[in-house]
Amino acid sequence: MTRNDQQRGHSKNAPGAPEKRASAGGMNKGKIAVIAIVAVGIAAAATWTHRGGEAPATEAAAGKGVMVTVTLPATLSEAAKMGEKAFNAVCAACHGANAAGTEAGPPLVHEIYEPSHHGDHAFEMAVVNGVRAHHWTFGDMPAQPAMTRADLRNVIAYVREMQRANGID
Repeated sequence: MTRNDQQRGHSKNAPGAPEKRASAGGMNKGKIAVIAIVAVGIAAAATWTHRGGEAPATEAAAGKGVMVTVTLPATLSEAAKMGEKAFNAVCAACHGANAAGTEAGPPLVHEIYEPSHHGDHAFEMAVVNGVRAHHWTFGDMPAQPAMTRADLRNVIAYVREMQRANGID
């Protein structure tokens, strides 16, 4: 059969004969593959969310938009105290009070941002240059040109002290 015959609705089958269809087995295999991929994705997301066998501590259900519960350190260093002020002025709008995250930005008191995965330089580069989203679905982080280098160093000190108070180091 030619392509023109197919476009005109002509069939290889005899007139009145039913059209040949793909086997149901092929369709079922495709559906099973899709279901398996979705199931693996759900399992991976659940495993990632529940690392260490603990349910994530969140307050999002309370309508606060907070992503994690943060334990505050007993004391902060002088640098971290200054960093907290700068953080609250520039960063908290997206990253939340105490770096607990919001609906607009991820928590920085989170294992993803532990020093061995996101060193201080990664924080510096994100603030200076902005960063494309790669761990979360909040979108890209814009550069923060109003933040001074001194404030940035203090913000990093603040975030690291908050992380240590929450077992992230």
